[in-house]
Amino acid sequence: MPVSLHGIAASNGYAFGKAYKLIEPDLSFEKTTIENSDEEIQRFHEAIKNAKKELAKIREKVTNEQGEENAAIFDAHLLVLDDPELISTIENKINEEKVNAESALRETTDTYIQMFEQLENEYMRERAADIKDVTKRVLAHLLGETLPNPGLIAEETILIAVDLTPSDTAQINKQFVKGFVTDIGGRTSHSAIMARSLGIPAIVGTKTISSTIQQGDNLIIDGMNGEVIIHPTDEVQEIYKEKMTKFQAQQAEWALLKDEPTISHDDHKVELAANIGSPQDVESAINNGAEGIGLYRTEFLYMESTSLPTEEEQFQAYKVVLQGMNEKPVIVRTLDIGGDKQLPYLELPEEMNPFLGLRAIRLAFEKIDVFRTQLRALLRASTFGHVKIMFPMIATLDEFRKAKAILLEEKEKLTDEGISVSENIEVGIMVEIPSTAILADEFAKEVDFFSIGTNDLIQYTFAADRMNESVAYLYQPYHPAILRLVKLVIDAAHKEGKWAGMCGEMAGDPNAIPLLLGLGLDEFSMSASSILQARSQIKQLDQKAMRKLAEKALQLQTSEDVKKLLETEVKATK
Repeated sequence: MPVSLHGIAASNGYAFGKAYKLIEPDLSFEKTTIENSDEEIQRFHEAIKNAKKELAKIREKVTNEQGEENAAIFDAHLLVLDDPELISTIENKINEEKVNAESALRETTDTYIQMFEQLENEYMRERAADIKDVTKRVLAHLLGETLPNPGLIAEETILIAVDLTPSDTAQINKQFVKGFVTDIGGRTSHSAIMARSLGIPAIVGTKTISSTIQQGDNLIIDGMNGEVIIHPTDEVQEIYKEKMTKFQAQQAEWALLKDEPTISHDDHKVELAANIGSPQDVESAINNGAEGIGLYRTEFLYMESTSLPTEEEQFQAYKVVLQGMNEKPVIVRTLDIGGDKQLPYLELPEEMNPFLGLRAIRLAFEKIDVFRTQLRALLRASTFGHVKIMFPMIATLDEFRKAKAILLEEKEKLTDEGISVSENIEVGIMVEIPSTAILADEFAKEVDFFSIGTNDLIQYTFAADRMNESVAYLYQPYHPAILRLVKLVIDAAHKEGKWAGMCGEMAGDPNAIPLLLGLGLDEFSMSASSILQARSQIKQLDQKAMRKLAEKALQLQTSEDVKKLLETEVKATK
């Protein structure tokens, strides 16, 4: 009999495949005394050989799919395995101390790692990370365990994990990975956002998927309803194949709107833009009819690197995006690191509550050289397209003024160096903090635009960590308190002749779109895969009627009241 598990529907669609558990094996061991050191050394060399074969295979695959630059990290790992000093030290420990290979490996590499981590030279500190990774791989072979690697998947699978990191999702090849399911997370967790960017179905927050299923189990993902079917019968598979066929037909119908403007039934025009995380996402944005990029999350450029990207590396990435969008607007958010997004090579203080700590623009001011390097790269790239620069997590006017002043300083320096910079760069802010929304009328006099980041705005308004399932019930985008804050921002922008957009997940939510249209939102930025559905929906809506709907919603008391209003009145006005 098929068993089903429920979680949070994070990305629409249906998927079939075998479970691939992305869960690291237990690599613990006991230190033991051995009798035959020659045999133990031979076992160690066999593990080294297998680790090399595995790394060579991974390197080849990454080279073919992501290019030589991304594959270079594996060269460093292979060099560690060829280091004669490291290998001989481990052999001597096995031979002289008569200890098992696992113990000799761990004790020796721990010494190297500690030594490298204490050095001031950044390059040498990076070698510590390489040794850690290689040690884990060799140790797995010694213990007869297999390390999961999403980049090596070569058959249709459903990824299963406790959670997925941004680096995990960056390795996903959607030709083979048809969807994923996790124990933890919510609709606004980064794994969910990446799933929507990739256009694959996903379910998060199931709590028990990683312990319930076995490697290779047959699964169906229902990304519309947040359901995972384990060991589906033939009958159940046929039902879901029919559902998938209908969904694909709907997608084909939406695809006809790719080059259409986004205009409501009563001729009110808005802009639909895409949220992206890398230059590779531009193709998907174009193919899905994006009228611009409403949010370029530049932190992924940093997170996918083993060290701080240089000014030239950043310049090239921004240039590719601007040229790829062919003069359509591209809003670039400056580095938004902190909270749940960390950089292993950037030392940040341990904080009791990192979401309320040194993150986003606050970190930029703390790491001012990193901030200036990014701004220089952005300014240099500005002549290759239509760039707009946006500062994240602005809480006060002083913060915005300081960030803009640094931007203007770097612009002046580049001009003095004879480097061309666009003279038409709009500078705006993300509205993520209630204090900023409340003071939007003052901000509107100085910024060129607002982009409302609802993921954090909801989190901070309700004082509820959006990654914590225990308080997930407080993620309430339709709550009148949120709607009133959104209205404050939009009205303040319009009063000063400015525009207001939204780049949080609420912007692509089919249930929220009628309200946002009625509140007067000018730009909706969302995962590229949501754009065509949103365009189809807006074409059927009457903006004047939605305005009246929004006015009613603003007077209600609870999120449930607003949902009931939407259920009854949106259907009636279509």
